[in-house]
Amino acid sequence: MEVTALHIKLYASFPRVVPNSLQHFEYQPISFHCEGFNGEVGGRVMSKTQSKNATCGTTKWRSSDGSLCIIRNVYKEDSGEYWCETGDGKKSNTVNITVTAGSVILESPVLPVMEGDAVTLRCRHKSDSTNLSSSFYKNGCLIKRVSDDNMTISSFSRSDEGLYKCSVSGAGESAESWLTVRGEIVLQLFTIIYIKIYMLAELLMVAS
Repeated sequence: MEVTALHIKLYASFPRVVPNSLQHFEYQPISFHCEGFNGEVGGRVMSKTQSKNATCGTTKWRSSDGSLCIIRNVYKEDSGEYWCETGDGKKSNTVNITVTAGSVILESPVLPVMEGDAVTLRCRHKSDSTNLSSSFYKNGCLIKRVSDDNMTISSFSRSDEGLYKCSVSGAGESAESWLTVRGEIVLQLFTIIYIKIYMLAELLMVAS
């Protein structure tokens, strides 16, 4: 039960973004969810774009409640940092969203990737065609060319962290997005669990 609770807490420390990608085309919808943040029913969705802080509630936002915000048509100026915030000022981790007016985006997961998990990156063209060859780059260096639109890293590790982008033949390239691993965080959580189990065992021994 404690393992489950700690993992839920870890996931809740980030806003949930739909679609699950750090990059988005202009004029498409995107939603941010803060349900369960900090153990509360919800939290406000906050953003920092063009050096301005904003909260859900301006005319271009649509909200069903305080923990959900939907932008029906995103624009380049909506690029920036997004996070959850409680009424007493507690903040989640931020996610860095990029909105482009170009023809190519890199679809990569919003949340840090669990160490050892497989992760698939998609080089998406605005036309949604899957017949175009794609190239993927890490930290500016070509890592793979494929005949379709995706590549998979079968076991993500610390050495795979970095800035990723992609290009579609004859159509241009995407912006860069940072891909990170969360193995260290999970290790810290299991260390906490181990310490608590050890302390409980000691207490039981004393009681007996």
